[in-house]
Amino acid sequence: MRTVYLGTSDFAATVLRRLAASNHKPALVVTPPDSRQGRGRHESPPPTAVAATELGIDLLQTGNVNEAEALDRIRAARPEAAVVCAFGQLIREPLLSEFPILNVHPSLLPRWRGAAPIERAIMAGDRRTGVCIMRLTAGLDSGPVALSQEVALGPDEDFEAVSATLAVLGGDLLVRALDLQAQGSLEFTEQDESQATYAEKIEAADRRLDPSRPATELAATVRGLTPHIGAYLEMADEERLGVRRARAVDVSVKTGAVKAEWGAMLVGCCRGALRLEVIQPPGGKPMPVDAYLRGHSLPKLP
Repeated sequence: MRTVYLGTSDFAATVLRRLAASNHKPALVVTPPDSRQGRGRHESPPPTAVAATELGIDLLQTGNVNEAEALDRIRAARPEAAVVCAFGQLIREPLLSEFPILNVHPSLLPRWRGAAPIERAIMAGDRRTGVCIMRLTAGLDSGPVALSQEVALGPDEDFEAVSATLAVLGGDLLVRALDLQAQGSLEFTEQDESQATYAEKIEAADRRLDPSRPATELAATVRGLTPHIGAYLEMADEERLGVRRARAVDVSVKTGAVKAEWGAMLVGCCRGALRLEVIQPPGGKPMPVDAYLRGHSLPKLP
């Protein structure tokens, strides 16, 4: 099928590469404009734009896919179907109804609709997640589902690992869905609205590790936000100690206290302790805790 692909993130770039290797290689890729990133605030293209350029696919970068100029470019590509994956822009009429639109969503819908499904699944301690191919509708990830596949969520997997797995799976499912659509045999099932949960955008407060919570919850937060966003402990001097890898241990440490034992750093929580393994000092780079302890005193929490 002749397709147009709308995506932005690393996840979307992986799915695009799989789609481009199939019989449904996009005639056009749509992605947002370059943005300033990193400490140097240099302008960088979205990962999907990089992938499209490498694959030799016509590229449109726009801040609003619903504007007339963008619509004209999409129409000129004459798609039989459009695909949306981690795009980050709302798609409105007339585009919403002009072409059949499939959405690649990394959760087991109707659980975790919204902006941060992978992060929220890990942070909630879910034991399984997956990918769905659904029909895009005006509602927030509420359209009917055509295909889905489940994977187990390992107790030590972080966002990076889970996202990579789901992106590969999502690309395969998308190609399968388009094969079925080309044959006229792609079927959809409505979601059970009573089971819907929402993966709200990660806010600043979600990143703070509060020792008054159980250590298991804090460890899950670290995994869910690593490496792309990052969790942190707030220190007594109001600086932030980034936490890149940690695990919950059944050790008794006073809530909010920090102690070092055998090259490890333990933070007391309301239940158990958080064993810090890789941390990021203010203004520094991530490092193993034993290396940090050789050059720094123990941090103090408020």
